[in-house]
Amino acid sequence: MPMPHRTYKQVIKRRLVGKEGAERARELRAILTELPNYRNGPYADLRKWVNGQIEVSRRRQRVVHRETFAVRREGVAQIALVGSPNAGKSSLLQALSAIQIKTGDYAFTTTRPVPALTRIHDVLVQLVEIPGLISGAAQGRGGGRALLGVLRSADAIVYCQAADAPLGELDVVRREVAAAGIEKQAVIAATKCDEAPPFSDPELDVVAVSVLDDDSLDLLREAIWQLTGLVRVFSRDGDAIALHPPATVVDVARQVHKELAAASTGARIWGPSGRFDGQRVGRGHLVADDDVVEVLS
Repeated sequence: MPMPHRTYKQVIKRRLVGKEGAERARELRAILTELPNYRNGPYADLRKWVNGQIEVSRRRQRVVHRETFAVRREGVAQIALVGSPNAGKSSLLQALSAIQIKTGDYAFTTTRPVPALTRIHDVLVQLVEIPGLISGAAQGRGGGRALLGVLRSADAIVYCQAADAPLGELDVVRREVAAAGIEKQAVIAATKCDEAPPFSDPELDVVAVSVLDDDSLDLLREAIWQLTGLVRVFSRDGDAIALHPPATVVDVARQVHKELAAASTGARIWGPSGRFDGQRVGRGHLVADDDVVEVLS
């Protein structure tokens, strides 16, 4: 005699807890093979319900595969804040920028990527908070494929890990990023360091940070700037221009206006790349961080 159908349905529901996408569909198909093959009665209704759940899972999979999160790039670089749920990403993003976002002491406060601009070394850098990644994200759990798609287009990663949380949470996130084939320059922000001491990591630099400590936030900004790999020069008017090295006078002129790049005959340089202040150099002269450049035409 099979167990009562109501009890069996509760057993099925317990077997489905925590299962999503293809994993849920596989479990439902396995359950279907175990059910008595009655044509009528409660068990026939139960088989119909299981078949309906399989179809729901298929529809959800199609939606997840189609879902994308488009984040319009702004600033000179895009840096992703990545971590497990409740790793302090939202609070950190809010502290580093002027954005006002919902934060809370519970997981999954953020459900979509949130971009914001922060000013570092006189230029604007875009930070994008990625909602918490969970185990199985690379296979689509928790909308992971769409979230990892945003991460794939970022220039670098700041992994966020609460100092008072188990380090295994960060290991899960890094495994999912690796499983998706994403390799980026990265550092770790050990958040909430006002509540617990920071930790170390054998592979990545760790920046201890608290949203209540401006000095620690400045240290993180500097670490983010190093991740961009950019050099910063200034026009004679004092405007900051960020460039990917190796960068020349022509590259500086192009950032000002493409017609200036075509007309440029060289520049005058004040700073590290010149032998003396005001040195006249050619179009192909390599500029250095903190140079002041007056483009000549």
